[in-house]
Formats: sequence, C-alpha cells, structure tokens
Amino acid sequence: MSYKIRTFDVFTRRRLEGNGLAVVLDAEGMSPETMQAIAREMNLSETVFVLPPVSPGSVARAKIFTPSTELPFAGHPTIGTAWALWSEGRLDGVERFSLDEEVGPVKLRQSAAEGGGPMFWLTCPPILFGHVIDDRARVAAAVHLAESDLVPSVPIQLVDSGGLKLYVALRDPETVDRAVSDAHLLAALGEHLAVPVYIFAAAAAKRLYGRMFGPAVGVSEDPATGSAAGPLACFAVRHGIVQRADSVALLIEQGTKMGRRSLLHVELTYERVADAPSLVEVGGEVAAVLSGELSID
Repeated sequence: MSYKIRTFDVFTRRRLEGNGLAVVLDAEGMSPETMQAIAREMNLSETVFVLPPVSPGSVARAKIFTPSTELPFAGHPTIGTAWALWSEGRLDGVERFSLDEEVGPVKLRQSAAEGGGPMFWLTCPPILFGHVIDDRARVAAAVHLAESDLVPSVPIQLVDSGGLKLYVALRDPETVDRAVSDAHLLAALGEHLAVPVYIFAAAAAKRLYGRMFGPAVGVSEDPATGSAAGPLACFAVRHGIVQRADSVALLIEQGTKMGRRSLLHVELTYERVADAPSLVEVGGEVAAVLSGELSID
C-alpha cells in the first residue's frame, strides 16, 4: 500500500535548518506498530501520521512518534502538520482550527509571517509547575557542567505541558553551548528524572537561547522543541529572567549548536491579578523540503 509522505523543516523559513519533520498523509488503517516502524525508519525527531478527526471542530487527528515512542503532544509536529494541511489545500479559508492529539484537541491559528507565507500558532496545553530538584550539582554534572554554571537564584524544576521536561537556567549562551548530551549520565539521574532536559540562558531582554537533550525519548538533542517553548517562557517570567507584563512576546533560539538554527515565537497573555498566563501560544514558520511516496507491504 502507498501513502503520500512529505518532509518539512519547522521553526525556520530556510530549508535544512529548523527541526525536520515527516508527515504521512491519509494514514487511516495503519497500525500503531507500523507507524512506530516508519518513524524509526525516518529517524527524524518526530514523524506524524494524519488521520480523520475525532472531535467536532478539528480538521484532522495527528499521531506523533519519535523513533522510539509515541508522544501525547509535541510542538513542532503540530506546527508542521498544520502547514502540511495548509499546503495541501485542506485549510482554505480556515484561520482558527484544532488538531486532535493524544493530549486532546490542540487549538491553532494562522497569521501572516514577515516572509510573506503563513505562520501557525498553537495554544499550549495547561502548564503545571512540578518538583524542584535540590541536587543541583548532580544535574549540572549530567550535562558536563559545574554547579557554578547555573543561575543561583533560579530553581531546577520539572514543568508539564503535555509532557514533562526539566528546566535548567545557565549563566549565558556560551555556557549553554558547552553542555553535552550524555545519555549515560542523564539516565543516572534516576527514573523520576527520565525526561528531556532543557538548558537555556537569557540572550537579550526578550530573547532566550536554549538546547534540549532528550535521550530519555530517543533524541540525543532536539533542534527545536515547540512543546518546551511555552513552558520555558512561563518559567522565565515566573523566576524573573523575563519581565512580566500584560502581554509578553519572546523569541527562543534553539538548534544553533547543531547547525539547525530554529526560531520559536512565544506570546503570553496575563490577567493583572493572575499568577499564571491566561493564554500561551507558540508560533513558527515552516519550509517544505521533500515530497514522495511511502510503500508498505
């Protein structure tokens, strides 16, 4: 049986940068085991399989796989799938819509990018701040850094938004680039910390520079992590790295150390008396790379 498959670079307007994504269109009838095998074959951060929607108001269902596991939600696959549907003419006249994912319907909207093409924004699932990790030296050592490389006033903390991640604030972008994704040392942190680790630093007033290490989900380093961007922005505001306002717009640069520079836009909306933002959106551009046919016995 044959399926149309396309690849994209997400969170960039330049091909061969950003985060690569494969999208298998019209994958109805394909088993989860076959989907996992195809994702392993593609060996990109994620591969998406497009199915008919299950919720009213959704335009499609997206099942997301890394080379080793299925994910309940992921940012760059959501943005990339929206762009794929748009480029196939399936979003004509639709500015606001939802994609069904394992986490539930994910809201999206379309806007015009500076480059002239479309830009898609996803609404992040609820963001939950979790445990603070006290053994700071051990976490730093797991990415080949010292405790002195951390920002002393900012905790190391687990944050969930459709998937747990561990956020670690570092002194500057140069320190971020010195870190190493070490699967053995990260695994040694223990099963309760078997999650992607997002290290970052402030690069300017409203700009962050980050890297995401994900051996726990089969990805040594991710060039652009949309599901981490919204929680990262909230984390940065919560701990004083970025100044809070009624509306906060941030730019996150990721993947540069890998030669896959990515730019992720985040917009936060705060009510005056509320602790948490009432709306968290992550947006980005997409470059189409390849189109072909996938043949499965």
